[in-house]
Amino acid sequence: MAASVQPEDVTDSQVQKESPGGAPPPDSPDLRSVLVTSVLNLELLDVDLYRGIHHWVPTTQRLFGGQIVGQALVAAAKSVEEELHAHSLHCYFVRAGDPKVPVLYQVDRIRNGRSFCVRSIRAIQHGQPILICQASFQKMQGSPLQHQFTMPTVQPPEQLITREELIEKYLRDPNLVEKYRLGLNKILAQEVPIEIKPVNPPDLFNRQPQDPKQLFWVRARGYIGPSDMKLHCCVAAYISDYSFLGTALLPHLKHSMKFMASLDHSMWFHASFRSDDWMLYECESPWAGSSRGLVQGRLWRRDGILAVSCAQEGVFRVKQEQPKPKL
Repeated sequence: MAASVQPEDVTDSQVQKESPGGAPPPDSPDLRSVLVTSVLNLELLDVDLYRGIHHWVPTTQRLFGGQIVGQALVAAAKSVEEELHAHSLHCYFVRAGDPKVPVLYQVDRIRNGRSFCVRSIRAIQHGQPILICQASFQKMQGSPLQHQFTMPTVQPPEQLITREELIEKYLRDPNLVEKYRLGLNKILAQEVPIEIKPVNPPDLFNRQPQDPKQLFWVRARGYIGPSDMKLHCCVAAYISDYSFLGTALLPHLKHSMKFMASLDHSMWFHASFRSDDWMLYECESPWAGSSRGLVQGRLWRRDGILAVSCAQEGVFRVKQEQPKPKL
C-alpha cells in the first residue's frame, strides 16, 4: 500500500460535534451503550485496584480477550491526568480466563513524565495473572511530521447488511443443513455489544482457501458520546479483538481447528475518533507458521483518517486427520 501525505487532521472539537451514524443523543439512559454502562464499568476496591465482571462469554467458554484488554485500559486510564490520552498498549494473554468469577485489575504507576506516562496492569483471577498489559499515555502535541497510508475505497456502511442480517438470510434457505442451522441460531442468540457490516461477506459454508484479508465496518451499539476520548480508546480495545485472529485462518479453511487462542495484542492510537460511529476495520495476516499466526489491523474513520493500528499473534492447533483404513 502506497504511503501518502495525511489529510489535514480533524480537531477533537470537530469530532465531538459529529453524530454517530444516525444515533440520537442520549435523552434516555436506555440509549447508552452497554459497553459504557456495564461491560467496561469497573468497581473501585482500593487505590489502583478494580474489579470487573463479564457480560458476554464466547461459545469457547473462555473470557473474551477484547473485554479484558478494554477493562485493563479503563483501569489504567483512571490513574492518569485528564489531559493524558492512551497512545499505545501491549498485552500478553498468559492464562485462560474463568467466566465464573470476576477479574481483579491491579495498576502500577511505572512512570509519570511531563509528556508521557506509563502504567502496568495485571488482570488477576484465582491469585494468578491472566493478562499482563503495559499502557502509555501522552499529552496531545502537534507536529509538522505527518503521513499515513490511504484508506481502502469500499462501499459505505449504509449500503451493506449487518452480520445478523447475513445470518438471517442463510436461515431463510429451506435447504440449509440442520447442523448449520443450529450453529447459526447459536451465533444469532449471542448479544454482542458491537455492530458489524462485512464489506465482502464470505460464503459461510465455502471451505475454499481465501486471501488472508477482510474488511468490515464496525461500531459500538448504542450511544457513547464525544466527551471522553479515554473511553473511546477503551471501547476500541474491546472492538479490535472481535473476529481479528480469524483473518489468519482464511487461507486454511480446509483444516479443522482443534484449538485457537490469542497470545498477545498491541494497539497504537493515532487520532481522535468516535467508537459509536462507523469505522472501517482493515485486517490482514502477513504470516502464519510454527502453530502461530500474525494479524495486523487498521481502524479508519469515515473521513479517511487512520485512527488506530492493531497487531495480534495467536496459537493454532489443527486436528490431525485420521488415516483411512486400508481395505
